[in-house]
Amino acid sequence: MLVRRMIGRGPILSVLLLACINVWADELSGYGLGSGDTIRISVYEEPELSLELRLSDAGTISFPFLGEVEVAGLTAGQLETRIADGLRGDYLVAPNVTVSIVDYRQFYIHGEVKDPGGFSYIPGLTLSKAIALAGGLTERASRNKMYVVREGVVVNSSRGTLIGMGDAVAPGDIVTVEQSFF
Repeated sequence: MLVRRMIGRGPILSVLLLACINVWADELSGYGLGSGDTIRISVYEEPELSLELRLSDAGTISFPFLGEVEVAGLTAGQLETRIADGLRGDYLVAPNVTVSIVDYRQFYIHGEVKDPGGFSYIPGLTLSKAIALAGGLTERASRNKMYVVREGVVVNSSRGTLIGMGDAVAPGDIVTVEQSFF
């Protein structure tokens, strides 16, 4: 009801409401952008500044008037603030910037799965779902020796960290399903 009343008040309130929802959801997830993510940047009433692009291997984007912008590790909300601050003053009086994630970077799964490889990340992904995307387990797969190497996390084991079927899988993760000896 509140959303319907605000939207009825005009397009500016609608854009502000959507931007607030986007920032709120982003802050709850804490998802840090990284190389391979595709994002959409929209600047209200500035179509030449609105674009869709994939983050470079260096974790940067090239944005009009701002040049190369370091975005690796930032949330979408933090990137909105960085771009708005860069455009404010010299280029625009009060820029309204929205950043959304169009396509997450891939995660990888190999070992005793039927179809190993890289798959597009989906929010809410668990190990069980990742295995399903990879065609399921092979007959020789271990049910309790599954490991993950997280992007940017240093672990003491070359195998990674032991995980269970309900544990989260994140973009950039490398999951290994080992073979059972019985």
